[in-house]
Amino acid sequence: MPCALVTGAGTGTFMLEAGSGLYGELQAGSYVFMDRDYADNHATPHAPAFEHALFVKSQVMSAGSSHAVVDAGHKSHAIDSGLPRVRGFDVEFVNGGDEHGILRKRGSAPLPALGETVWLIPGHCDPTVNLHEHYIAVRGGLEAGRVEAVWPIEARGCIR
Repeated sequence: MPCALVTGAGTGTFMLEAGSGLYGELQAGSYVFMDRDYADNHATPHAPAFEHALFVKSQVMSAGSSHAVVDAGHKSHAIDSGLPRVRGFDVEFVNGGDEHGILRKRGSAPLPALGETVWLIPGHCDPTVNLHEHYIAVRGGLEAGRVEAVWPIEARGCIR
């Protein structure tokens, strides 16, 4: 039976499938967002470099000398592949429960200030997306970019 298009593969194996010559379409979904879990993997030699493109926006709501508390806990990001990384700060994100995250100092690295925006890089993109109603699409980067669109997450909550 002839097959016009062979599709498949995945994020962790896309370089192997691309090199096989068999696939006409690859479905390397997590590389669209580059979550923390995949970014922690050692890249295959000659593989393209991907940047983080999915973030959970949070804000510091309490700050002390050794830690800060942000308003993004387990209800805002999935933890099945580990806790998120904090973009731009050399701090450790630790469990603060459903509504909060705790940022702990590493050595002499500064903590974000009270009221400061903190961008979290989710540990696992797919189940994190499932927790939200929409994407806010930004062009030009988080600091200098502009909101280009708001995309609904139509299948939100539909995992059974």
